[in-house]
Amino acid sequence: MRDFERPGRSAVYATNGMCATSHPLAAKVAIQMLEAGGNAVDAAIAGAVLLGFCEPQMTGLGGDCFALVAPSPDAPVIALNGSGRAPKGFDPEPLRAAGHTRIPRHDPAAITIPGAVDAMCTLAQDYGRLGLKAALAPAIHYAEAGIPIAPRVAFDWASEGGALFNESARSRFNVQGKTPSAGTLFRAPDQGEVLRRIALEGREGFYSGEVAEDMVATLQALGGSHTLEDFEQTACTYTTPLSGQYAGRELLEHPPNGQGATAHLILNILRNFDLASMDPFGAERAHLEAEATKLAYDARNRFIADPAHTTKLDTFFSEDTAKKLAALIDPKSAMSSATQLTEEVHRDTIYITVVDRDRMAVSLIYSIFSGFGSGIASDRFGILFHNRGQGFNLTEGHPNEAGAGKRPMHTIIPAMLGQQGRVTMPFGVMGGAYQACGHARFVTNLVDFGLDPQAAIDAPRCFAEGDTLRLEQSYSPEVRAQLAELGHRLRLDEGPIGGAQAIEIRDDGILIGASDPRKDGCALGY
Repeated sequence: MRDFERPGRSAVYATNGMCATSHPLAAKVAIQMLEAGGNAVDAAIAGAVLLGFCEPQMTGLGGDCFALVAPSPDAPVIALNGSGRAPKGFDPEPLRAAGHTRIPRHDPAAITIPGAVDAMCTLAQDYGRLGLKAALAPAIHYAEAGIPIAPRVAFDWASEGGALFNESARSRFNVQGKTPSAGTLFRAPDQGEVLRRIALEGREGFYSGEVAEDMVATLQALGGSHTLEDFEQTACTYTTPLSGQYAGRELLEHPPNGQGATAHLILNILRNFDLASMDPFGAERAHLEAEATKLAYDARNRFIADPAHTTKLDTFFSEDTAKKLAALIDPKSAMSSATQLTEEVHRDTIYITVVDRDRMAVSLIYSIFSGFGSGIASDRFGILFHNRGQGFNLTEGHPNEAGAGKRPMHTIIPAMLGQQGRVTMPFGVMGGAYQACGHARFVTNLVDFGLDPQAAIDAPRCFAEGDTLRLEQSYSPEVRAQLAELGHRLRLDEGPIGGAQAIEIRDDGILIGASDPRKDGCALGY
């Protein structure tokens, strides 16, 4: 139980339904969808699409998404991969010839075909109850009427607005030519029109006709190889979650091209240490987690790629592999970086989780990757494109080498915890590359240190990024000094590391929602 004399937030308790996400308006809309007779899929789509206007620097129609859905408490969890592919005409050779070692952010080569709209249309058709029109209606309304910019969104906008690259993006995501401040009304009526077309025509309203023609024309004018056929043939993929055990809990993660296997590997390494005997906010735990993260991310960067090109997945689940990696950790000294991460760390993602009256559970993450993505918006409708192509690398022969028709390695990974064959907690952690480490930290906060979901989210965070250990300022000076003595090169972050939400599903029918104070959002139930 938290100290009520200190600033903080309580978990939210309810029985009929719950949503936790990063903006209160999206949480409210999701609950309204449940109250109107919709299920968790309807609510998650309604809230997620609205977040593209509440937090346009984080997500939008030009992005990708991944989802885990538990149709009922005892039903198998399904995974849906809504990430897009590189165009069929994509060729990495000109980039290499120009001396690039990584795809440039503002190059159309960084823009794979957006997959989120197809995935949400598929979810609505296969698992929704009210239909796409009902799920999209709130976002259409707010895109046209406007949403006051929340404080955390304004903070991000100020630091990331310089990434807006073409005139269409600058004119639509600045307000009266300036970076908007908290309380400024943000409208996106052109994207509201796109949503109207999707509501009436389904996925064809986005991937065919005038909307697709606008996106293709904009990208081709910048030198992109994107075609109408690339958009028309975009298709999400149902797959099977990756399942692993940690201290009696089942962790369900998305398979590649997401980095969910990395969270499993971190936890498998940490199982070789007596984490529960340590101070949860002390140097010893932070050190071991940092070392495990370096080793697991090294493996990630070597092997995780498009599922058709990931051949070493069994390595991530081998107990022998985890033991060998754990043996490389010196409890008294930090190793140098196992390898340099193949991507920069981004904090620009949204996450939403919903549980309904029938205990259908949805864990969904939806993103344009960097703040304002590629910085490129389509000319007519203002669709802001992500830059997920930067998740590729340009190393010839690498599993994650950029290539035509391939999906890049993705950082966004929804998750669920289960016990004895039942889903007990959908959860997610935002924060780009941090997410796999963040999943491991959240799980160990719950299991090894006995924190409740809200306290597990509130707790201080650190992240081993390359040869640097990033720390939130909530770590004490004494812990920082101890970590420095162990050889860590420390960097105090000016802002928070990531964000998180979770919903605990108790056996007695109670739902407990938790939402990260690092964001503007909340958990709401009814």
